[in-house]
Amino acid sequence: MKKFLFKAILLLAALSLILAACGGQSRQPATVRIGYAGSPDTLNPGVAVLSESYLMFELVYDTIYDLNLDGTFSLNLAESATPSEDGLVWTFKLRAAEFHDGTPLTAEDVVFSYGLYSAVEGYPWMGDYTAYFESVEAPSPDTVVITLSDAIPNLDSQLVFLYVLPKHIWEKQHPVEFDNVEMIGSGPFKMVEYKQNEFVHLVANKDHPLFAPKVDEVIFQTFESNDALVQALKTGQVDMITEMPATAVESLRGEANVEVVIGAPFVPTVTDVIFNQCAPENCPESDGICSGHPSLLDRNVRLALAHATDKVKINDVVLLGTGSLGTTLIPDGLGVWYNSSIVDYEYNVTLANQILDDAGYLDTDNNGIREMPDGTNPLIYRVNWPSDSVDGPRLAELLSEMWAEVGVKLELQAMDPDALTSVCCPAFDFDIILWGWGSDPDPNLLLSVMTTDEIPTGSSETGYSNPVYDALYLQQAVERDFDARKALVWQMQQIVFDDVVYIIPYYDPNIQAYRTDRFSGWITNMPKIELADPTSLTVIEPVNK
Repeated sequence: MKKFLFKAILLLAALSLILAACGGQSRQPATVRIGYAGSPDTLNPGVAVLSESYLMFELVYDTIYDLNLDGTFSLNLAESATPSEDGLVWTFKLRAAEFHDGTPLTAEDVVFSYGLYSAVEGYPWMGDYTAYFESVEAPSPDTVVITLSDAIPNLDSQLVFLYVLPKHIWEKQHPVEFDNVEMIGSGPFKMVEYKQNEFVHLVANKDHPLFAPKVDEVIFQTFESNDALVQALKTGQVDMITEMPATAVESLRGEANVEVVIGAPFVPTVTDVIFNQCAPENCPESDGICSGHPSLLDRNVRLALAHATDKVKINDVVLLGTGSLGTTLIPDGLGVWYNSSIVDYEYNVTLANQILDDAGYLDTDNNGIREMPDGTNPLIYRVNWPSDSVDGPRLAELLSEMWAEVGVKLELQAMDPDALTSVCCPAFDFDIILWGWGSDPDPNLLLSVMTTDEIPTGSSETGYSNPVYDALYLQQAVERDFDARKALVWQMQQIVFDDVVYIIPYYDPNIQAYRTDRFSGWITNMPKIELADPTSLTVIEPVNK
């Protein structure tokens, strides 16, 4: 008996060696490490502001529609979408899906989520997507019926960012105060752990019916320094970086096992110089501070600053010429919606000085800084930008140099993104902010930012108000004829350009880089580039060595 047992042990030992030699030993998880300069401001989709939050939502949640890298839409949670003849009623048949905790996802979860986004006043963006929803119903567990108050031309783009939340979890929480740290969704990745300004750890949802990842984990790591971010890629601390200064491109291109990709951003991006134009009569009653310099309410001042801004130099210095010069908040990446007929203000310092002279802004004490027409309150502006911005510091320095030539002094200070959000809107406790937008595939949301109705909600960052613009916004939102709607969108852009609501120095390219010796399959051959999107993160796989 003992002899037999000894032989059995020897046999098992030999078998284990054979299995190990054949790769039968437990393998290390395939973990993708991604470096970026930011961090989600919250994991609550209703109250999130920063793009880093929405990146996580795309990975963890599902939506009725997906946005593809070629700009088209495809169904995700729905197997079919059927509109009524008048375009007012849409019926969606859902595919089988379940949340990460094993609970089935049904039409009731869709109805609950859309109702939450529509009803909660503390949600800055989501309500805009549901503005024309008259009702959302679930006649069966796999059927959602949306009835619209008006037939709109862009329902797919309105649903693509309405993340479906688990009703059984969210109905027990305060919709604004809920931190959502467990972040239960139904998407291709599951939340493991999140530490703000440090990391986000996700694990693959291998049971996702459409987009089961080939890797096991993804970890997003925050780097405070752009130099550290680039160095981390070089040394292999991370496998991909989502952003970098243009000045780092050449050094990375010469690095072994590193590939740099530059292209149109998946989400068209615009960098904007934001002027506080919130007039006293529009200052939000409950949250408004409205401490902006009074001269910025004068179009003459904003026009002079536009003429004093050398956009060509800014693009060359900040982006090494990789960006395109901007004109309006609607970026050129939106294609036909971008008003390409607008003729930008020429860079002309002499003209800028003349405009300010004629408007009565003089330097009466000859100290190089102009004052208000009554001789008080010199034109000294606070200029802030988010501390995680790659290009903000250099842009601020360039504007300071340029605007000094017309008698304007800037006080420059970076701010934590959350702090900057709090002083921005609806507080309007600033003079000038350098920030940016990622655009929806449809222009509607960015157009709404400049309406009077959005001043108290926190969506308006300028406090701009123009009743003609407001009326055109409502008109374009329900115009189903493509050419007619395009004409309205172009007219609105011309109005805000003429009013100098913003100075748009450039539209950003997307510059990303990855290591070729770690993972293969990154999607780089599409019209747009975004390596941190599910399109890449669900298909890449470890490089065989």
